[in-house]
Amino acid sequence: MAIYDIDDMDLLTKDVYTRLRKEPVQSQRERDTMKQIHVDRRFYDAVGEEWVGEDFKVLEDVANEGEGNVMVAVFFTLKEGAGKEDELGKWYREEHVGLLQQVPGWRRTRRFVTSYLDLQDGKAKEFLALHEYAPRNGLGGEEFVTATSTAWTEKIGKEVVQSKRRRVYDLYYSFGPAPRDLQSLSSPDAIETESTDGATKTFPVSSPRAGPGSGGDTRCPAIESFITTADGVDLPYRLEGSEDPNAPCLVLVNSILVDYGIWHDFISAFQSLTDRKYRILRYNARGRSALPQSAKQPVTVDTLTSDIIALLDALRVKKASIVGVSLGGATALNAGLSHPDRIESFIACDTNSFAPPSNPKAWGERIEVAEKEGAKASLSTTSGEEPIVGGELAELTVRRWFTQESYAQPELQERIEKVKQMVRTNSLPGFNDGVKALYEYDFRDRMGGFRGKAAFLVGAGDGVLPKTMKGMAESLGEGGVQLEVVDGAGHLPMVERPREVAQFVATFLDG
Repeated sequence: MAIYDIDDMDLLTKDVYTRLRKEPVQSQRERDTMKQIHVDRRFYDAVGEEWVGEDFKVLEDVANEGEGNVMVAVFFTLKEGAGKEDELGKWYREEHVGLLQQVPGWRRTRRFVTSYLDLQDGKAKEFLALHEYAPRNGLGGEEFVTATSTAWTEKIGKEVVQSKRRRVYDLYYSFGPAPRDLQSLSSPDAIETESTDGATKTFPVSSPRAGPGSGGDTRCPAIESFITTADGVDLPYRLEGSEDPNAPCLVLVNSILVDYGIWHDFISAFQSLTDRKYRILRYNARGRSALPQSAKQPVTVDTLTSDIIALLDALRVKKASIVGVSLGGATALNAGLSHPDRIESFIACDTNSFAPPSNPKAWGERIEVAEKEGAKASLSTTSGEEPIVGGELAELTVRRWFTQESYAQPELQERIEKVKQMVRTNSLPGFNDGVKALYEYDFRDRMGGFRGKAAFLVGAGDGVLPKTMKGMAESLGEGGVQLEVVDGAGHLPMVERPREVAQFVATFLDG
């Protein structure tokens, strides 16, 4: 049984819902699947009565992910005659629910009646009661027998109820607003799938586009999709790794001007070192694409941090570790300071604890370079050409980011070129908005009070940052934290030295 709670039954008659069940949104695969199964879809309206226990847990809340729940569903049809509905309601209110509340583990009781939508379609009127219990409960015990064997209960059964069905369910899965089920993709029978709009794709272990495994030819399942934030920004993500839904989650946060492809070689090394024990989440931060009109507030590091929490909520991840680089490093640091209840640990790479006063001018000049070039490209199949960052700023940027030694190594040329193309094709309006997060932030006053698990990492060739981050590491927490300096790397160590970075991250997480 799948249950969906909605606020307004009228929504089921409107395009926001009905379009999901027809072309072009509904896929051929869904149509073929639905032909093979019987779906007994029923609509019920709440009758306004709900009883909630003190230990009731809202299972939709991410904090309660993994909590068990037992649901008893009782369906009634009533005999004909005046007053039957009133008598049933009176019994619930004045006796039955009160006795059920004495049953160990009782959490909540709700009552429903067949919705007008089903009545209009000619379905019979039916009453439904949903009783929820903790996994360890007294169903079948003394208190339960007392609640279900009173004289009034027997009278209701004989004089009011025409038919009765009762089913007991254990909670199996709580849906969220974004796909996350890697477990089903670990089956050798699973196939690649793609939503009709191309925004969601699944890659089982048999797919060449699945994630890297723990070595050799092994692969791990992957999902590519997106979430939509409260202010209407779509954040594309890729989730891959362990198919265990309870496996620890590692979030990777990009620098500005790139997409989540910068982590590809790091992930290959990390999966091999950790025997694929982690779920890995990477995403394109706001600013990679042009922002919608609904995103009216200036982008700040706090905004980017709230995006991480939104991703964790959508994927129902209670706690995660974070590795971020550059602006992503500042975001990881801020997330660790601001959300210790959600961030298990973090590593901030090649970043600063405050925005240097020169940042607005420096980044403003870079925006001018891109605007002067005037490059355009079509960045999606649903829109025409739009301004992009272009080749001139891309060349200047990667020359700053990577060491000269890396340019001299043939095996790194392809990686550097990929990053250059990421920068070149970044939306210029998106860049203009996203870079504002680098204009003003300061975490220094909060760093001494940090009491969690953290570390810093920096490329040895990243200008003054090794010295700057040494001071950051010393000032975080009571006695400071470790700073790892990666030789042969500049601003994006996970691109230039992926295995060295992966080794440090793996050791840190297991420590």
